[in-house]
Amino acid sequence: MVTLMSIACGFGSIVISVDNARIGAAHDYRLAAILLVLAGVFDALDGLVARATNTTSDFGMQLDSIADVMNFGCAPGLLLYCYGFVQLGTEMPTLLRLGGIASFFFVACGALRLARFNVNVGRTDPRYFVGMPITAGAACVASVVVAWPHPAADALHGGLIVALLFAVGGLMVSTVRFPSSKQKKSTLALLLLLVNMGLLVYLQALYFALFFAVYIALTLALNLAWRRGWRGIAPPQIFHD
Repeated sequence: MVTLMSIACGFGSIVISVDNARIGAAHDYRLAAILLVLAGVFDALDGLVARATNTTSDFGMQLDSIADVMNFGCAPGLLLYCYGFVQLGTEMPTLLRLGGIASFFFVACGALRLARFNVNVGRTDPRYFVGMPITAGAACVASVVVAWPHPAADALHGGLIVALLFAVGGLMVSTVRFPSSKQKKSTLALLLLLVNMGLLVYLQALYFALFFAVYIALTLALNLAWRRGWRGIAPPQIFHD
């Protein structure tokens, strides 16, 4: 039931995006993006509820994976397509087609990312994700709509959304290691949580876009540091069959 609530949020986001494509109401696009965030909350809760009630099952795992494709692949891809390209399509049909390709690229990368995760369970260091998680990818693109809910009004804005979809999609299928929530907890982690809560209160809608920009930049910097031999933060372990 919790997973179905997640699917309901993803489907609601799709319906709002489609209904709003020609109207372009900023508050409706923001609502569609917020529903994706809510879908992520339910996605996090379903596993906790299953473990707490001792109702984990292979069926639940499969349903959760299918829900992730729709909620964090198709729904954000369609949201960004409607938000970034539909209203510009009449005057800029080439940008509309490019936007469709970029949106599909995001969805395809999300599906590939999930498939890779499913077959690599137990084969990778649980402290790190291989590639950006699809939930983080969806939240990343949705955060742009939350921060700037007015749909694209010119070619530059549309082009930036194309670049965003390709960049986030590429990160999802990359081998860049993203820290997971299974990292060892520390006083520093608690301090960072408090700082982020303060920034959320201060920045409000802009907070999420800033958070993901910093999250991606720091992750890329960490991976580059590992390649150059830095070991201040332990790199992921390599598991062999």
